Amino acid sequence: MDKLSDVIARFEQKVLERRKEEPPPEVFGKRSRLLPYRHPTRDFFIADILDWSLKDDRHSMEHPMFSLSKKPDRRIRHYEHNGNSITIAPGAYGLATIWDKDILIYLISQIVEGLNQGREDAKSRKVRFRVYDYLVSTNRPVGGEHYKRLEAGLDRLKGTSIKTNITAGSVRIKHAFGLIDDWKIIEKSSTNERMIAVEVTLSEWLYNAVAAREVLTLNRDYFRLGGALERRLYEVARKHCGRQAKWIVGVEMLHRKSGSASPLKRFRLEAKRIAVSDVIPDYRMRYDPETDQIMFYTRDPRVLAESISANA
Repeated sequence: MDKLSDVIARFEQKVLERRKEEPPPEVFGKRSRLLPYRHPTRDFFIADILDWSLKDDRHSMEHPMFSLSKKPDRRIRHYEHNGNSITIAPGAYGLATIWDKDILIYLISQIVEGLNQGREDAKSRKVRFRVYDYLVSTNRPVGGEHYKRLEAGLDRLKGTSIKTNITAGSVRIKHAFGLIDDWKIIEKSSTNERMIAVEVTLSEWLYNAVAAREVLTLNRDYFRLGGALERRLYEVARKHCGRQAKWIVGVEMLHRKSGSASPLKRFRLEAKRIAVSDVIPDYRMRYDPETDQIMFYTRDPRVLAESISANA
């Protein structure tokens, strides 16, 4: 009986001889290549990516663009910091809330992942998504009331007006614009008025920031935070502390950065309560009564150990 190695050697020799006898593929008019795209590029992006990282734009993390109240907030806000100015004006339904921002975070996350995958449709500011997918991804119940809340949130995002000179994607735009340009229902349920799929057009300013990757990755537990201030303090910590071991900020400055409508005294108490509860993802908080400052420091033991060694 022939050895297995001899059989394999004879088989490989026959394959080589046959290849020499056969003409190359172009003789038959069929050159080996990838098939062409069969469909033209859409003018909208379908948010259908299952595995994506949670992303938020740096500018809204830096500046308090969203209300922390669930009651209609109709105050006009103006902030200036390091040469940047921003004015936020509410629409008829009030200022967009930090809960409404979940819509933008979900869409930004999908677009960034689409761009990373090289998807051509991700180059569009129009995004279509299934409402059910959004509710599940943002840790919301899927009852009928939450479909109505999404519609109200889209109205507030559309109505909220931003005027700023902040550069987004190397483009300095100074004009008033909405957080989103428009939205519309693409598909409704056949049995009720519940919307199934929605299309949202992001503002040019926001899309420029996303396309330029001016975003930061958030912890998925962000959607599990129950309070508006907890969410805002996490955003601020993620933006300023980042991957560093710690970040120290005065309570008065943190109050301004948070956008909280509470008096400073009440804000200080709330910040201390959150520090004690220890619920902020990725970071811990510690209040120093002598300096009236709050220190955010990382939960990563490796980063803390490296920081201690460097300062030893």
